[in-house]
Amino acid sequence: MKITCNGETKEITPGTTLVSFIQDMNLNPDTVVAECDGRIVKRDEYDTLVFSDGNVLELIRFVGGG
Repeated sequence: MKITCNGETKEITPGTTLVSFIQDMNLNPDTVVAECDGRIVKRDEYDTLVFSDGNVLELIRFVGGG
């Protein structure tokens, strides 16, 4: 199954959730804002959002620094 994440095609296993995808990318879900098919995903949906073939995902990561 394929999705597009930040402009890149990614091959994922059917049944993959947003939270598992984020963790597989070695990111902390608490530091990521996700948009799927043009809709901002609420944090309480990260565990339940299951991707469908062709979904378009944008991940925005906040980083602190100084």
